[in-house]
Amino acid sequence: MQKLLVVLAFILFSFAGVDTLAQGKTKKETKTEKPAGGKLKSDGTPDMRYKENKNAKAAPTKHLKKDGTADKRYKENKK
Repeated sequence: MQKLLVVLAFILFSFAGVDTLAQGKTKKETKTEKPAGGKLKSDGTPDMRYKENKNAKAAPTKHLKKDGTADKRYKENKK
């Protein structure tokens, strides 16, 4: 009896996994927005080897504590 329950549970979970994999392959997310710079990699993300993409991404880094609040030990966070 116990072996039968194990086999049935295995079959149930194996079909559930197949369904999840099939849904994952059919949902293909497309990125429609383009970066301000220029050149893209084949997957659509900006290619950071080029100067125009590095400048577009450059932003002042804010130092944060583990809880996500600004760390006041740094000058840019004291403002």
